[in-house]
Amino acid sequence: MKDTYTYQIGENLYVNLTNRCTNRCTFCVRSKKTYEGYSLWLQGGEPTVEQIAAEIGDPKRYREVVFCGFGEPTCRLREMLSLCDTVHARGGKTRVNTNGHGSLIAGKDVAPLFAGKLDGVNISLNAPTKEAYDALCRPQIPNAFEGMLAFAKSCKRCGLNAWFSVVDCIGSEKLAACRALAEEVGIPLRVREMIE
Repeated sequence: MKDTYTYQIGENLYVNLTNRCTNRCTFCVRSKKTYEGYSLWLQGGEPTVEQIAAEIGDPKRYREVVFCGFGEPTCRLREMLSLCDTVHARGGKTRVNTNGHGSLIAGKDVAPLFAGKLDGVNISLNAPTKEAYDALCRPQIPNAFEGMLAFAKSCKRCGLNAWFSVVDCIGSEKLAACRALAEEVGIPLRVREMIE
């Protein structure tokens, strides 16, 4: 069976660059074998930039090309940014759905690299405190919550179109605390529906 490198949901094309992730979120769809009918586990290894570019084709057919699969896209930062250039050269728009650990993974601030490459940066906040974040997202790297917030602040400084997202299942008290934290950082918060 052929690995799924790109998949369409609605008007967007999603890019499944990797299955590697620095979190083991309790609510993650990775626990399922498929998502929206697509099998996103990569059995034959990670795709090349050329393979993805060929599958994207004309990005103007889609509202956005979104880097989001069964892994954290910034684990393949160089490849993702190269594909952003390809999409923009072909007249398309780009977004990344990220856990915000890119700078921790790279060992440097990666937000400045996103300028001119990504039209949208969706950062999964998911919890208002380190303790709640660690329990919900089960990060596999140290200082994950602090690193995610530092990345978000850098996105703000760089003038990127960035926002936090949180799943609606965390409860009204934590949602209110997430809103307050987002206001403190200075980027918007979007509440998204829990995927069953």
